[in-house]
Amino acid sequence: MVEVKHVTKAYGNKKVIDDVSLRITKGTITSFIGPNGAGKSTLLAIVSRLTNADEGEVYIEGKPVSKWKSNELAKKISILKQANHINLRLTVRELVAFGRFPYSQGRLTELDWKHVDEAIRYMELTDMQHKFLDQLSGGQRQRAYIAMVIAQNTEYILLDEPLNNLDMKHSVQIMKILQKLVSELGKTVVIVIHEINFASCYSDYIVALKDGKVVKEGPTEAIIDADVLHDIYDMPIHIEDIRDNRICVYFS
Repeated sequence: MVEVKHVTKAYGNKKVIDDVSLRITKGTITSFIGPNGAGKSTLLAIVSRLTNADEGEVYIEGKPVSKWKSNELAKKISILKQANHINLRLTVRELVAFGRFPYSQGRLTELDWKHVDEAIRYMELTDMQHKFLDQLSGGQRQRAYIAMVIAQNTEYILLDEPLNNLDMKHSVQIMKILQKLVSELGKTVVIVIHEINFASCYSDYIVALKDGKVVKEGPTEAIIDADVLHDIYDMPIHIEDIRDNRICVYFS
């Protein structure tokens, strides 16, 4: 389990995370939703220790994240940030192999390459695995970065806007793969996501943030509610039940 206890983070005089506490249950997909500037990405970075909290603490399996050794933490939790910049000319396969570094330290074994190959297959990148990243479209690169995180084979997977640059087909593919990682391999997935219909259809639990605070959290069906969403987004959102999914209509 991941526990966030009274975490606060400020930049200058502005608190981007303001006394946030929550629990992330193992074996689930948890989505962070909310308007721009709500603090979703910052909170995800604090959970993964990419950013340090000013106050409060994050616990992973009961141990403060600040006390984990870096290499052991990298075997427990992985994160994909919104912006990924690698200043090396790499092929897809070479990039995905970076996900095995906490285990191999750069000397990949047969087991490491098995994880690399599986991740490449998951993301339907086999035909382009020897292409360089700068030869790919934005969506193809995004899938390659997600494959790298999958190859890392951590118990906790944190993804910040994983559907960026992806078309509808590959967005659905990613979400179904995340569900499969949870249901078949027992992974715990946390995503920051703007498209609330993807959150509605694929999440087990939703945490809604606004102005650095958790304004509502609970099972998906409790959050995908017209009144709750109005409080979060300050706009009317109609809900339709379609094929056992709650679909948000906010275009008119």
